Amino acid sequence: MNASQPTQSDVVEVRDLVVRYGAATALDNVSLRVAPGEMVALVGPNGAGKSTLVNTLTGVLTPASGSVVVRARIAQVPEGRQMFGDLTVDDNLRLGAWQLPGRGKSRRKQRDTSWVYELLPGLVRVRDRKAGGLSGGQQQMVAVGRALMSRPEVLVIDELSLGLAPLIVADLAEHLTELNREQGTAVVLIEQNARLALDLCSRAYVLEAGRIAAEGGSADLAASPDIARAYLGEAQALPSPPDAQDDPDPDAPRADGPGPDAPGPDDRATADTAPTPGTAKTARGNQDTAVQAAQAATREAE
Repeated sequence: MNASQPTQSDVVEVRDLVVRYGAATALDNVSLRVAPGEMVALVGPNGAGKSTLVNTLTGVLTPASGSVVVRARIAQVPEGRQMFGDLTVDDNLRLGAWQLPGRGKSRRKQRDTSWVYELLPGLVRVRDRKAGGLSGGQQQMVAVGRALMSRPEVLVIDELSLGLAPLIVADLAEHLTELNREQGTAVVLIEQNARLALDLCSRAYVLEAGRIAAEGGSADLAASPDIARAYLGEAQALPSPPDAQDDPDPDAPRADGPGPDAPGPDDRATADTAPTPGTAKTARGNQDTAVQAAQAATREAE
């Protein structure tokens, strides 16, 4: 799986990127590219450096070395959604257009949220509700819509599926695919759910311990036994249990049978048994009665 070569038409180009937190290296010689209108996935385990790469792409972090070139307007959907909980959904969306230039009518047009509701119709009925009271799926839609308000050509989404039910994730994925298809927005999807990411995106990078471990077409990566075992939950089949006919003497002691100190048939009547819920409840009742009687006797003595 050889690295694809960057071109001048790429909207995102990262070369030999190194990012450090103090003496710790979070990203080590990372290179990747995103073409216009392309959906690219970045998968890997927790702590691999995915969010560090996102924050470097959007200018939150400064690289120690290497280069990051972004040739288009870029917006980020942050991990954990990060709503302004006391503001309404509509106000949260409008904040996404805060940095766009313009005044007067132009400014009002840029902050018009109607087109986002057309793209994400599930937000229409909650537009006047405070964002802090929404479900996780609704908040994720608000986070996506807020990023779209800046009219980006590249949308970077950090952990789309985090903490969400599968049906909600499937709905968000459908909206994302529609956005890419109809508006040509390039998408960089950072995901721990590798199966989701590889299904949505045509190309992917695997990040491990701050380095690119593999890259290529999503179908090729999914077909790799190493990738499948590590990220797609593909495991080797367990050996079948031996047939009963393979045991020559069913009455013979088994290696995994009871030990010499286990109670035999004659001991079962006297062996200790775990209390059932009914007997445990009765025992608690008797204990409570005894305590109450003792308290009454004490009061009489006084």
